[in-house]
Amino acid sequence: MNYELDAWGRIRRSIAAAREETQASAGDLETIRLSLHAELAIDYFEMHAADAQKHLLDETLVAYQKALELTQNRFDGGLSSRAEVAQARTQLETTRAQDVGVGVARATFQHAIAILAGRTPESLALPAMPGTPTPPVIPVGIPSQLLERRPDIAATERRMAEANEQVGIAHAAFFPTLLITATGGFEGNRLVNWLTWPSRFWAVGPSLAEVIFDAGRRRAAEEGAVAAYDEAVANYRQAALTAFQDVEDNLAALRILEEQAQAQRVAVEAARQSLDLSLSRYKGGLVTYLEVITAQSIDLQNESTEVDILRRRMDASVLLIKALGGGWDTSKLPGT
Repeated sequence: MNYELDAWGRIRRSIAAAREETQASAGDLETIRLSLHAELAIDYFEMHAADAQKHLLDETLVAYQKALELTQNRFDGGLSSRAEVAQARTQLETTRAQDVGVGVARATFQHAIAILAGRTPESLALPAMPGTPTPPVIPVGIPSQLLERRPDIAATERRMAEANEQVGIAHAAFFPTLLITATGGFEGNRLVNWLTWPSRFWAVGPSLAEVIFDAGRRRAAEEGAVAAYDEAVANYRQAALTAFQDVEDNLAALRILEEQAQAQRVAVEAARQSLDLSLSRYKGGLVTYLEVITAQSIDLQNESTEVDILRRRMDASVLLIKALGGGWDTSKLPGT
């Protein structure tokens, strides 16, 4: 039996390094899981936005169909030209093509959700939900808490600690290895003598092993361990800075997009009023249908932009939750 005395901390540091690597691997796993959850949420809200766009286009098609019928009736009564009828039909069919095209994006996001849920695309059918969601209110907390709520930061911090242990292990290689060896057993020239007291033997004693010359191998190993530690420190610092940037980017995005949404709401109301006035003037014979088409295009563009802003706000909310760790903290690491 051999027992090595951990006089220089090599074994203790090796165990600590293994523990740090285990926790770092757990942090990597949580980082992947958080990324998949965020991707699933973004795909869900992208599909939700596609439903809202299709609902908008469906309502627009109804309005354009009525406008075409109005223009056709005016043409039959000799109040409009054939060109105006053609313009109204072109506007209607162009919007119909856009309405059909939204279905492609919607199907793509639904299939992505199915794959992330571990199902085949054809086995998952989500109903259309054209309603308008409300971005959640996210409690951010103080910035220093971010370092405890991001699994990727926890993983880099654990690897930095592991690299520090490796420096100690490399330094311990300069000192001799101290072993305590114990041996014992039975010996004899006949089987009947093996269990008698004179046939028993035992010995206990220390031994010391030291490398006298290694051509600089241990020195190079220690320098490599120090360089690896410096790299781990730099990686940890970069991960922390990137985390703070992610949070600030998405906080700024949410704040600015909220202001943009309020301004866009005013623009949508103004565009609807302009369209109503243009239709009234067209019915009264004061303007050509070209003014109606222009007002219709502006109104559809503004309403579509409003839906897109909401989509971006929901995506930014998901990314902010991801940047904040998604509710994870370092207490969930194994061995903590």
